[in-house]
Order: sequence, then structure tokens, then C-alpha cells
Amino acid sequence: LLPAEAEALVRALQGSELRDIGGQGWLRQHEYVEKLNMHGILSASAGQEQLLTELLVTHAKIPVLIGELISVEIWKHKIFPVLCRLEDFKPRSTFPIYVVLHHEASIINLLETVFFYKEICESAEDSILDLIDYCHRKLTLLAARSTKAQAETSAELHAGHLASPSSMQADPVPPQELQKQAEMMEFEISLKALSVLRFITDQVDSLPLSALTRMLNTHNLPCLLVELVEHCPWSCWEAGKLKKFENGTWHVVPPEDQVKMTKLDGQVWLALLNLLLSPECQRKYRFDGFNKSQLLKLRAFLTDVLIDQLPNLVEMQRFLSYLAVTEPAPPKKDLILEQVPVIWDHILKKNSGKWEAIAKHQVKHAFSPTEEELKLQARRWAQTYSLDMMEALAPDKPRCRVCGVEAAKRCSRCRNEWYCTRACQVQHWQKHKPACNLMA
Repeated sequence: LLPAEAEALVRALQGSELRDIGGQGWLRQHEYVEKLNMHGILSASAGQEQLLTELLVTHAKIPVLIGELISVEIWKHKIFPVLCRLEDFKPRSTFPIYVVLHHEASIINLLETVFFYKEICESAEDSILDLIDYCHRKLTLLAARSTKAQAETSAELHAGHLASPSSMQADPVPPQELQKQAEMMEFEISLKALSVLRFITDQVDSLPLSALTRMLNTHNLPCLLVELVEHCPWSCWEAGKLKKFENGTWHVVPPEDQVKMTKLDGQVWLALLNLLLSPECQRKYRFDGFNKSQLLKLRAFLTDVLIDQLPNLVEMQRFLSYLAVTEPAPPKKDLILEQVPVIWDHILKKNSGKWEAIAKHQVKHAFSPTEEELKLQARRWAQTYSLDMMEALAPDKPRCRVCGVEAAKRCSRCRNEWYCTRACQVQHWQKHKPACNLMA
């Protein structure tokens, strides 16, 4: 994006009502977020994300993005299940619903890209409390999932065909299948939330007092992070091989790399360092019997190999040795008034008891497009999900839609599907034809 284009998109960002999710105005907002998200990733890879950061701070858009993030999270929990239960809901295309599910991933990805900067964290103002609560909810889900089930769902995710612009009309995905896809997407969103939380902990010295209290005492994040170190949901053993989740897929880890720290492992340890070694955090945290016993579990993981990869952990090792032989003083109760997050509660109170009515309204006005509306929207999606940009972001080479091997050819008409040979393209044509007519 050119600087003027990026500024126009940032200026246009605004909050939306729960009832309007999926509508035309909301879809425009999704396009803006998606373009900024892709721009942010490409700029960060080139070390030029400073402009986007300045625009988001100048126009005070971080609270808007946090509000939208929580709004879509509530839609997923309250309205999406109602949609899937409606007997008369048989959409021509399920892609409009997938766009809503994907919106949460786009926003958290954009926040992960920019929250590295202190000024972004400060510009969140009071909504930082809502973001901390959001991250806590996601990390709790992450800790609760079994790693075995996670590997299975990941395998299913890559074996099955996700709703995508190329499958908008041919073979519509049943709502139950969309529910399964939403659950799989939740895992990756939770991993992004972990990174955002770690960037928030980098700024413990400049966070509001209520934010520290919320992280340390209301949610007890140090103990939750210990749980993630113990169970490591992005790592599992399958058929005698260690698999780790990185860059959106599960990889088999060769024996010589099994002790290597992944980016996700690093995020957890850095968040723990920030929360436990800051003098202000030590003053406020309750080192009671339970918390102390949980934290001391970390000593078993602080091996020489791990410390070689992240030398700062020497300080953590010293702190835990000191903690094991002392009884820290209980925190002083000096907080009289405490700020609380308001976005989640505000949306719930405003829409309480209206979930089914909202679902029926959205079925009628947002998720049952006519043939003409679908064609128009298909063209807009094709522009939003720019193929050249998507290829620049993709970590792997394109794969054949039919057999899954590396592909060098693609449909010359819509330029959206890849094939290894003409034989595969001919075999897939009957399924691809309706979508190709929409996209071309």
C-alpha cells in the first residue's frame, strides 16, 4: 500500500454493532482490516512497519480494533451456534460466514504485528484491560486442549478443504463443518494471543496499575504460563515422532532439533521473565503456597541447553533458587479503586436475550446472498485477497488442488487454483467451474 492508501484505510476503521456483522458495511471494514493486516506483515518483513504504527496511534484506532476483536469473539460464542442450529438455514455459499470467523484471526494478527511497539500499547489506553482479558481467555483454552487432540484436528484441517474464495459456490460446506473449522482456527488465534500478551508484558513498567493487578492477581497469568510450559500444546508425540506447530502447520522435528526452542516456547519464557523479575510485579504478586509450588516447577525445565538459547533465563534460575528458600512478604493492599474492562460486558448486556433474533436477521440480510450479490462480492474478495500478495506471504510453494504435490501451473481464467499437470486440471474442472465463473 502507498502511505496515502494506508492512511485512508486506517482513518476508515470504525466499530460496528453485533447485529451488523456480515452486512455490507461490516464487509467493507473486514476488507480494510485484511488489507492493513497483509500490508503490516509485508512491511514488518522488510522492517518498515513504523508508518502503520504511527497511523494507528495518531488516529487512535487500537481501541477500535480491540472492540471489533471482542465483538467477533462474542458472535462466535453466542450467535454462530444458533445459526448452525437453524433448520431453515441452507446457504448457497458458506464463505460469507467463514469471512466473519476469519475476521478475528485477521485482527489478532494485525495486533501481533504492531504491539511490539511501546506507543501502540500505550495508545490502547483503558481497552488494554479488555485485551488482557481476551488473551487470558485464549490462553486458558490453549492450556485446556489436549495436545493429541490438537494434532488430530490439525491433520483434519489440512486434509479437508477449508471454505475459500475458490469454493464459494461449488460444494457448499455444511454449517456443522464450519463449526469444526472454527474450532481449528481457535488454536491459531490463541497462539497469536500468546504473542500479543508477551508484548504487553514487555511494557510492565508503563502499564496502568489496574492492568498489572489484572494480570497478576485477577487472572494469575504466571501460573497459567507455567501450565503452558508443562503441557506445551504446540508440541506432541505421534507414532514415535515429535511434531511441533510452526507457521500454521505441524512439522516433524528431526532428532537433532528436538531440544531447540521454538518461537512459541520463547514467547512463554519471555512473558514469565517480564512478570516475575520486574520489581513492581514482585511487589504486587501473591507468592502464597500454591503459586510458589507452581512457579518452582519451572526449575525442572531450566536446563543448560535451554539457558544457552535464552541466556536471560539465568536470572530466572537465580530468582527461583531464592524463592525456594524464602517466604516473600505478602503484597500490600494499597489499591482502593480499580478499573475494570467494559467492552465484553457492554456488548453482552446490550444484546442479552436477542441472540436468536440477531441470528435470524443475519440469515435474512447477510448470509443468504442472491446470485448477483455473490458475484459482486466474489470480485471484491478476489481484489482483497490479492493473489500476488498472498503468495508473498505464503511460507510454502503452491500445491496442486487435486493431488497435493508442488504445482507450477494455475487456472489461466480465474488465476486462483494451482495444478501440477493438465490432467489434474481437467479432472477438477467440473467442481471448479462454478467458482471460476464467479471469480473470472
